[in-house]
Amino acid sequence: MITARDMALGAGARPPYAPPPAALYAPAYSLAPAAVAAMPFRERLLLVVLYVAVLASSVAVIEPSPHDALMGVLAVTCIVAGVRFDRRLTLLFLFLLIWNVSGLMSLLNVVGAEKTIQYAATSFYLAVAALIWACLFAENTLMRLTVLSKAYILTAVIGALAGTLGYFHAFPRAHDWFAHDDRALGMFKDPNVYGPFLIWPTLVITERMLTYRIAFGDLVAAAVLLLALLVAFSRGAWFHFAVSGMVLVALCFLTAQTAKARFRIFRMSVISIVLLAGLVVVLLSIPAIGSMFSERARLIQSYDVGEGGRFRLQELALQDVLKYPNGMGPFGFASTQANQQHNVYLQGFLVYGWTGGMAYILLVCSTLLVGFRTVFVHTPWQPYVIATYAAFVGEVAEGFIIDSDHWRHFFLLLGIIWGTMVATAKYVRGHQGAQPVR
Repeated sequence: MITARDMALGAGARPPYAPPPAALYAPAYSLAPAAVAAMPFRERLLLVVLYVAVLASSVAVIEPSPHDALMGVLAVTCIVAGVRFDRRLTLLFLFLLIWNVSGLMSLLNVVGAEKTIQYAATSFYLAVAALIWACLFAENTLMRLTVLSKAYILTAVIGALAGTLGYFHAFPRAHDWFAHDDRALGMFKDPNVYGPFLIWPTLVITERMLTYRIAFGDLVAAAVLLLALLVAFSRGAWFHFAVSGMVLVALCFLTAQTAKARFRIFRMSVISIVLLAGLVVVLLSIPAIGSMFSERARLIQSYDVGEGGRFRLQELALQDVLKYPNGMGPFGFASTQANQQHNVYLQGFLVYGWTGGMAYILLVCSTLLVGFRTVFVHTPWQPYVIATYAAFVGEVAEGFIIDSDHWRHFFLLLGIIWGTMVATAKYVRGHQGAQPVR
């Protein structure tokens, strides 16, 4: 159990890079009532609003979603609770600002076009959300991340159950509500967004099973999430999970403090891979899943090739990037080619122009660098940083085959990485003479 004293940054004489005790990972399992009770009322209110806002994030079938409305409430609560902007977040702010200003300027290319203002407004909202997350997790980091993970895991499991029940026609109209074209989508509009949404909580659970202990509840939650991920039949999400899973295992192994811990991670990874492979084989024996998997698992689909295929569209998009330094504006490329190019980095240049596109790439690259530096510092919240960084790397890789610039959970990961960077810098500064892991 983590006490209020343990929750404080810099509390105690233990260096941040010493082998962490087992209790260090307890926040992944409990909220330490004593620590919560010792907090001021406004901080407890903030934790409640945070929990409710994240809990609503699996409902994305309408826009604006309930989560979007609650983000406004969370922003006001952050002000009331005294959440501050740290100067270390200036670079994040500048990249997001340049990205959005460039997007606003690109609207001149699509004056009067439908939904373009809404598109630009969504970009602005998500940038603000990323800054809110970053500021939020820069302080009282362990407790706030614990609340976030509990709410996210719960809502992801609920969404996963809905999608799976819909896929299997578990009750009347379940398929109409929670699945589409024989693909689970839960309470999302698109299975290609629903799938990646499930990955961060899956990684959080996997990380603590690899490094801490295996709890029955975690096994059930992981099974539900993995089944939902499979029946979403999103090739991008599968690729994302594979990349993120490999990064997660590698980071857990590299950050382990003892040979015994590294052996546990290796052993548990092998067992997990075998069990996962066995589960997939069993599920593929179900005709409905097996046939759909065979169709979706092909590396090249019919819509990838040909004159109107994904690869040809990306080739045309690259040509248009060179022709339009100020961008084509929202949906500008789709209006000329009747489809999107399915590459978020080309999207950055096509919609936001050269300046906005470069700002987006620098935003991604700087986040990868900041996260990589943070992930090797042994702080109480390091397990969350490992899972978040692994999920972010997978999402960055998936961006080459899908447009993810308006995914809410992408900006959540962005905010967590920058916020924990600030918190880690404060933590290290409070422990003089500590040396980082080499």
